[in-house]
Amino acid sequence: MLVNRRRLLLGSLALVATPARAQTEKPQGLDAAQFGVRAHAGVDQTRQLQRAIDRAAQAQQPLWLATGTYRSGPLTLRGGSQIVGGRGARIVLTRGPSLLAAHDAEGVALTGLALDGGNTPLGRDGALVAITGARNLRINDCAIANANGNAIGVFRSTGTISGNSIAGSADNALYCVDNTGVIIRGNKIAKSGNGGIRVWQSVKRNDGSIVENNIIEDTEARAGGSGQNGNAINIFRAAGVTVRGNTIRRAAFSAVRGNAASHIKILENQCYELGEVAIYSEFEFEDATIVNNVVDGAAVGVAVTNYDKGGRGAVVRGNVIRNVVNKRPQGGPDSYGVGIGVEADTLVTGNTIVNAPVMGIEVGSGKYLHNVTVTGNTVRQTGIGIGVSVVQGAGSATITDNLIVDAKGGAIRGMAWDKAVTGDLALGGAARYPRLRVSGNKTG
Repeated sequence: MLVNRRRLLLGSLALVATPARAQTEKPQGLDAAQFGVRAHAGVDQTRQLQRAIDRAAQAQQPLWLATGTYRSGPLTLRGGSQIVGGRGARIVLTRGPSLLAAHDAEGVALTGLALDGGNTPLGRDGALVAITGARNLRINDCAIANANGNAIGVFRSTGTISGNSIAGSADNALYCVDNTGVIIRGNKIAKSGNGGIRVWQSVKRNDGSIVENNIIEDTEARAGGSGQNGNAINIFRAAGVTVRGNTIRRAAFSAVRGNAASHIKILENQCYELGEVAIYSEFEFEDATIVNNVVDGAAVGVAVTNYDKGGRGAVVRGNVIRNVVNKRPQGGPDSYGVGIGVEADTLVTGNTIVNAPVMGIEVGSGKYLHNVTVTGNTVRQTGIGIGVSVVQGAGSATITDNLIVDAKGGAIRGMAWDKAVTGDLALGGAARYPRLRVSGNKTG
């Protein structure tokens, strides 16, 4: 069985002291120094900073924060608040539950700031930057470190989060819930405790966010579990999300994990050294597009699973999967060392799989097989090349025109769950199984 039979989830680097951009130009607007804010003062300046934020928002002007270190407790952003930091403008949190927070505000913008959580507790689901009900939010070119919780939490909002560096978050770098069309682009994320980027909805509905061109490294799973944590990018219940062009290295579980995420597009991501399934579409979903990704190092390259829970409908095309291994972090008897595993209403075509010690492509898990086509793939250096379920109750599969080379366990084998129960069907014998079509495959 694929590594999919588990319960539905319900569930520090050194400070980067300067913003991601080399220098932020001083805008026309107000200087925080006008309101008694002093760099390197060494004392809490919450009152002075809040007064500057309020006056700038009231005047509809950007607020400039000059180079230097400032210490502050929670600050409230107003509608129209725009804070721009000079190179090395750094605010250190002195007490929680957040450093910068906004509620039902439009046009909030943070640019060029370094925000240091100082590992100060933020509370359950708390965030160093906590945004709720914002419209046209912009968080750009900021450096955020040492959040003892989430670095950025965005709820019921719209906007763009781009060009930031986020390091050493105890929980998630970006925790985005019940938003619409948020663009998350070009961020650098490292050493998150439980997740890199989470795009969630509290119930299944359209989200439409775009997660693209981010670099995410060293995602841990400190809170444990069997996949709830440890994912570089996790899409949960959110439909219509695009995950494109990200570079992901060393996640405890998955590079990209779609859970009950319909109409998800996972495109052109580079995924290296993953602990479990590199790219996952699981549970109650329809329509997953998994195209032109590279996976090098995982327990399973791509899995499209949980037909038993309503998961169905996918295109898995043009992916390159190398060096999957026969182990995964939580152990257990489920399949691993597999390049691609699929179950229902799925087309698997044009993929290249090299070095999968258990199986190149797994077609169905026991009776969980329905209308799968596997065609035009290249499979090299595997145990079994392609394994297809032939147990009673399994549905239809078409396996045609694949190239299978150096498959030590046979090119195409009929499977009863995790056991091969037929000879090599590439050489004949598929006619015994009326729901199975095998033709035109080449072996070597």
